[in-house]
Amino acid sequence: MLTKNPDLHLANKTQSLQDYYDWLRVIRPDISIPNLDMVSDIGHFGVFKRSTHCTLNPTPYNRRDFYKISLIIGSGILHYPNQRIEVNGRALLFTNPNIPYAWECTSDTQSGYFCLFTENFIHKRNESLRESLLWRIHDCPMINISEEQEKTFMEIFVKMMGELDGDYVHKYEMLRNYIHLIVHEALKVRPADTYFKENNASVRLTSLFLELLERQFPIGSTDHILELKTAHDFAHKLSVHVNHLNHAVKEVTGRTTSEHISKRIATEAVALLKHTEWNVAQIAYCLGFEYPANFNIFFRRQMQGTPKSFR
Repeated sequence: MLTKNPDLHLANKTQSLQDYYDWLRVIRPDISIPNLDMVSDIGHFGVFKRSTHCTLNPTPYNRRDFYKISLIIGSGILHYPNQRIEVNGRALLFTNPNIPYAWECTSDTQSGYFCLFTENFIHKRNESLRESLLWRIHDCPMINISEEQEKTFMEIFVKMMGELDGDYVHKYEMLRNYIHLIVHEALKVRPADTYFKENNASVRLTSLFLELLERQFPIGSTDHILELKTAHDFAHKLSVHVNHLNHAVKEVTGRTTSEHISKRIATEAVALLKHTEWNVAQIAYCLGFEYPANFNIFFRRQMQGTPKSFR
């Protein structure tokens, strides 16, 4: 029987790839889970069939220290900060180490594929992926796809599995290229106004801003204080005039620099309120607010409620 209201495991700590594999071994002792035997400078990559790994037990709700791309065939619910996203049919899911999530199956039949990889694996020779869809999706990491598009992504995952099992000397480079291909195929699927060509100075500056913004998260302890909090802070760090930064970000994304900063801080505030026992004053201070009252005003403006009522 399907669990309609699962008791999701809430954790403030980041779930490592080894922890994830250990969890899979517990819930699916009948399948073989690989060991993490790659050296640290290469990183780790794995690709799997969802039918042999996806169960009715919800995945733990927390952050991971790895990236994951899933081709989901079936029904389920993505528990994401501030959102509950339902999937009925087929979709692509992109998750990264910055944002916590959990997946709950709502149908017995689950198929498709997923791949996991660490940051040092994908950054080895593909620095351009820093500016890809993997790093951009914060509002909604899910992309609905058609039956025809499903076939395209299915073929890529099948090739990835075959490449990983092969003995080609440059197979990991091939796998990085397949990840890149998935990202570009996903960009083609998304509506035209949700992505942009990466061929001008405004795009490059915006990518640098977004990457710099993400580097500050997640907040892992009460000693971790947000340093860059305003458009002026980011402009100074990037050695550009604040007006130039604001113009570039608005042109490329349709949002102001301050809107991006506020939305990201609000997302982190939600995660900290949900998954830590820190009081509101501690959270406010970590997120760069000198006084809890200022944080309360900010949170109410972003979330239409107070931190205490949200918690």
